[in-house]
Amino acid sequence: MTTTYNCTSEDQRALGLEHAQRAISEQKCVVFPTDTVYGIAADAFSPQAVTMLLVSKGRGRSMPPPVLIPRINALDGLATDVSADARKLAEAFWPGGLTLILHAQPSLDWDLGDTKGTVALRMPADEVAQELLTLTGPLAVSSANRTGHAAAQTAADAREQLAESVEVYLEGGFRPLEGTEGVPSTIVDATGPLLRVVRNGAVSLQQLREHVPGVLGLGEIPMAEEPAEEPADEVPVTEASPDETPVAEAPVTEASTDETPVADPSTHESPTQEPRP
Repeated sequence: MTTTYNCTSEDQRALGLEHAQRAISEQKCVVFPTDTVYGIAADAFSPQAVTMLLVSKGRGRSMPPPVLIPRINALDGLATDVSADARKLAEAFWPGGLTLILHAQPSLDWDLGDTKGTVALRMPADEVAQELLTLTGPLAVSSANRTGHAAAQTAADAREQLAESVEVYLEGGFRPLEGTEGVPSTIVDATGPLLRVVRNGAVSLQQLREHVPGVLGLGEIPMAEEPAEEPADEVPVTEASPDETPVAEAPVTEASTDETPVADPSTHESPTQEPRP
């Protein structure tokens, strides 16, 4: 039976979180507040639950949901080949408005959709969200609305759109909170040798570069390495005498970083369609 809990009441909040935890364990969907908008959540490790989430929104597998985590040490359990630079950004901006696209751990038994081997991770800065994630573990989360409709800013808004497809609605009041702009998270592709912004959002490029100077902005292309200059024709090349130390040859430079493919950001929710929690 679908139930709404008023999480501004301590007693209702405790009951709601308990019911939400039980619903997640039963592969059902839950709506809860985040630091951006309301999200609809399902067990990230249950293909059945993730499918139910996508069906509830009217969405297909081509737009897999991101995964929200309760703490930063969950990062290495869900992603592999996490670079030092990606880790710096996570430590600087989690919890908060930064989503990192990373290589998913290949050993994990989950199916989020057509991810092409990647996963988008974020740690939200919201008390109710953090409490729920601590109880349930990682959750697949998308904005709590039907695809093509406005994102829900209250649990009541979400219920109008998602109705009985959700087991538990946790009402935490209007989101974003008063005094915040409700900007969606910044998305950074961290699957290649250079970090790339694929959606601008709550964390500015300047803020990112304060921690990792080499982060590429949205649509920015890295400068190709310039070819080494050849010696002038008029300078003769002489052989070294046997007792002279030969000059070391110049090291072979690596290929330009823009030749290395990175994860296609379109494998996750399109930033142009609706806010992502």
